[in-house]
Amino acid sequence: MMGLETVTLLIGKYGLALVAPVAVIEGPIVTVIAAWLASTGRFDLWSVICVVILADLIGDVIAYGIGRWGLTRLPDSWLRRLGLRRARLRHLSGHFADKGGRTLIIGKITHSMGFPVLVAAGMARMRIAAFLWFNLLGTVPKSLFFVALGYGFGHAYTRIDDWIGRVSLILLVTTLVALGCWLFYRRTHR
Repeated sequence: MMGLETVTLLIGKYGLALVAPVAVIEGPIVTVIAAWLASTGRFDLWSVICVVILADLIGDVIAYGIGRWGLTRLPDSWLRRLGLRRARLRHLSGHFADKGGRTLIIGKITHSMGFPVLVAAGMARMRIAAFLWFNLLGTVPKSLFFVALGYGFGHAYTRIDDWIGRVSLILLVTTLVALGCWLFYRRTHR
C-alpha cells in the first residue's frame, strides 16, 4: 500500500469519493484519517461516518462472496488440500446457522480474524440478511470508535496505524493460541 502521507493528501484532495473505495481495503486507518480531516473542517463528520460504515459493509460482502461463490467452486481435490472436506463444510454451515452472529461479531472485534470469518460465513452459506444484520451490529461501534479516535487524535495517524497493527497482531496471536488450546483439549478428552 502507498504511504499514509500520500493517502492523506489524496483523501484531502479528492474527498469522500476516494475515502469509500480505500476504506473498503484499509478501513481503520482510513477512517481515522477521514475523521481527522473532518475535525479540521474539510469533511462533514456525519458523511464520514456513513461512508466508512457503508465501505466496511461492502468489504464484508466482498469477503462473503469470495467464500460463497469463489472457494466453494474449487475442485474437491483443492478443497481437501485446504482442509475443507464436505463434512467440515456441513459442520461450518451448522455453526453459522446456530452461532453465526456471535462468530461474526467476534471476527469484527478481533479485526485480524475478520476476513477468514467473513469468508467462512460465505462458505457456510449463511443467510445474507442475517449476515448483513450482524455485520452492521459489529461495524457501527467499531467504525464509531475509529471515527472518535481520528476526530480527537487523528493528527497522530502514523502512530495510530502502528498501534492498530500491534493490537491486531496481539489479538491474532491470542486467538490462534486459544484455538490451538481448545483443539488440543478437544482431541485429548475424546
